[in-house]
Amino acid sequence: MELPPDFPHQPPKGFSYEVRQFKRNCISIWICNHGIFSYTSETPKSIWGFFNGKKGEYYAPINATKCGNKVNVENTTPYTAMQLNLNPLEAQLFR
Repeated sequence: MELPPDFPHQPPKGFSYEVRQFKRNCISIWICNHGIFSYTSETPKSIWGFFNGKKGEYYAPINATKCGNKVNVENTTPYTAMQLNLNPLEAQLFR
């Protein structure tokens, strides 16, 4: 499986993306951290978000097994599709 063709992010240094089938029309996108950790020899992975191929829409994760709300992919980061809950001052600082 591959990332959707319109996926806008490149993985940050030391990270990569992994795609898995989630449901019939939906894939889960995972971000994999390739750093060295003392507690595991496995590559730590976190859910980035979900993509519905039939609708062409991205969704923020509630957790690794539940899709959340639809998101505008322009408002996501390379690390997650979860939306930041910022007050107006914070929103200006993070632009």
